[in-house]
Amino acid sequence: MPPFRGRTAEPADPLPLIDPAKTFPRLNRAYNTVFQPERLTIGLVVPLARYPDSAVPDMARHLDRAQMADALGFSALWLRDVPFNVPSFGDAGQVFDPFVYLGALAATTRKIALGVASIVLPLRHPAHVAKAAASADVLSGGRLLLGVASGDRPEEYPALDRGFADRGARFRDSVDYIRTMAQPYPQRDLDHGRLSGGINMLPKPTGGQVPLLITGGSQQSPDWVARNGDGWMTYPRDAAAQGRVVAAYRQQIRAAGLPDKPVMQSLYVDLVDQADAPPRPIHLGFQSGTEYLRRYLFQLRDLGINHVALNLRFNGAATEPTLQRLADEILPDFASTGDDHD
Repeated sequence: MPPFRGRTAEPADPLPLIDPAKTFPRLNRAYNTVFQPERLTIGLVVPLARYPDSAVPDMARHLDRAQMADALGFSALWLRDVPFNVPSFGDAGQVFDPFVYLGALAATTRKIALGVASIVLPLRHPAHVAKAAASADVLSGGRLLLGVASGDRPEEYPALDRGFADRGARFRDSVDYIRTMAQPYPQRDLDHGRLSGGINMLPKPTGGQVPLLITGGSQQSPDWVARNGDGWMTYPRDAAAQGRVVAAYRQQIRAAGLPDKPVMQSLYVDLVDQADAPPRPIHLGFQSGTEYLRRYLFQLRDLGINHVALNLRFNGAATEPTLQRLADEILPDFASTGDDHD
């Protein structure tokens, strides 16, 4: 693979001044750098590959590409939890188990945050999730962001002897269990088991707790989502609708008397050579040149989105040149300014 260049261009649009009253909690290295009030950072959805005509990607050079994304200054890599290749879903994700893959990425990257979007909690025991997540957080030096979801593929639940209709209740209990496991010698009775106070989970997360990002509604009320997550993952929408749902989420946070929390979304992009090419819709995103993509990202920032995870599955150009082009033409306008503690 040829050598790649880092970011060199100056921002074309000044970053907004941050209102000191609007601050996010400080949880771990990843959370503190990826999520910053009134700013937007750019991450990538793994696999870093184009596979428009297949549900299963070619994972060749996957670690090399992750290292390239790290060196170029992307703020996060996002893995998905896809236990089974479900034909109706049409996407096997990165193929590897997310926690095993987090270990590989922790060992081969240096700065980039490692996120999961998202672990399907009703399909796993929360003790295993808590242990694996804390391990990945410690091994990566505090670079873990744990997205969690109730799941949307009904075919997987019978294979694991789990009910689909009651997944919302199990999701809530799992979140409580994971939070409790971060305490020393936890003591609590939960639906997933009794923590007696006589046993302890090791290691503990680097910041005292693993950052939990709730995906969508996860079968919960808006108030519960606002109160119990450390941030919110939502889906691409038109600008007016996205502005409304982000404002509603933050209104729920204010109503609960809590500090502000970040919002992130995914976005499929197909980057064409012509920089001023207009947008054309694709699945959950668009095809365009870099000029429109930049304007769109600025608009998302102004709507209150703090992080966008770009998905290159439908990208027409080769992956490495696209990563380099995004780094040269997009990242300088959306660079993190948080402390890194590298």
